[in-house]
Amino acid sequence: MKQTILSAKDLCKSFAHNGGQLHILSHINLTLYEGDFTVIMGASGSGKSTLLYALSGMDRATAGEIIYQDSNLATISEKKLAELRHTDFGFIFQQIHLVSNLSLFENIVVPGYLNKQSSASEINARANSLLEQVGISHVKTHLPSQVSGGEQQRCAIARAIIHQPKLLFADEPTGALNRRNTTEVLNLLTDLNTRGQSILMVTHDMRAALRAGRILYLADGTIIGELSLPPYSAEEEKSREAQVNAWLNSMEW
Repeated sequence: MKQTILSAKDLCKSFAHNGGQLHILSHINLTLYEGDFTVIMGASGSGKSTLLYALSGMDRATAGEIIYQDSNLATISEKKLAELRHTDFGFIFQQIHLVSNLSLFENIVVPGYLNKQSSASEINARANSLLEQVGISHVKTHLPSQVSGGEQQRCAIARAIIHQPKLLFADEPTGALNRRNTTEVLNLLTDLNTRGQSILMVTHDMRAALRAGRILYLADGTIIGELSLPPYSAEEEKSREAQVNAWLNSMEW
């Protein structure tokens, strides 16, 4: 039986707007499981990124519960949320946010040092291993401006997992990449998942969605559909794409 890693109950998010309330998320109920690669899809403005930020504690929910290890992320202190982001959660974004005057190696190790759960030598060794794993060890002394967008994003992924997070959040991680770099990043995320990394990804990209074992469809701030898929196989991508396309059409994507 799959183990729950994070769950939400009656999750709502609203913003003040023109003297009233703009409702972005409405009574979301979902469960994320250890080892799953879950993708959230939906039209622009459906609340995908807002949901990811709320679930990760990067933004406060207006109402409802987000349960992680017996803590409600909707109500715990900012200090505790910050600790969880340092220790248990990893983040990848469309805008890569590498520090421009640090090398790729330095960009990876600094969050590990700040975590303070391992020694500097352990962090350095882990960073070198990750650089090999993501295929950029040959440019580890380069600045972000000296490498491609795909290499920057692979560095960002290594940075996100240097502290061995229990759950990796990814917000449109391939949105700014060309086709070749997109494939490289998706292959890396798929490999991480096969090694046991739990991933929650928001995307509008079909190529990215095909890597999921589970797709949730969001419309008007509510989850209206769910599709389960077998583990990704490049050899079966065509049939997988046809299945996902048919399902998305039924969601009126």
